[in-house]
Amino acid sequence: MITVEELTTAIKNSIDNKGMLEEQANDLAQRVLNFFGYSDRIIDNVLEPEDRDAFYMLEDAGILTTEREETTLYDGREWRIHYWIFRRERIGELMEGSEDSVSSQGGSQSLYDDLPDDIWRRGE
Repeated sequence: MITVEELTTAIKNSIDNKGMLEEQANDLAQRVLNFFGYSDRIIDNVLEPEDRDAFYMLEDAGILTTEREETTLYDGREWRIHYWIFRRERIGELMEGSEDSVSSQGGSQSLYDDLPDDIWRRGE
């Protein structure tokens, strides 16, 4: 089972190099976990459009993935059921990456810090 704290950390580390505010990541984690409960998989039909947008964002970050199942109905029509699934391995990587990314970047150092000042002048 994935905890709110674990998912919050994974979300913060997946958004971009600056991360997301702790409060925003925590709110999103709680919202997502409310759908999943104790399961790793939910059916797409339970989502409202704004919730689905958040799920697509988490899919882009690698936290969620989709799966579909096809079945034949009694009248011969094909029926597709779409699911959202947690990617536990990726969540673990993102959680571990929180310490690695800070140490490998030397804290909050920017890649522009090492460039000389005259690099920004246009050639004349």
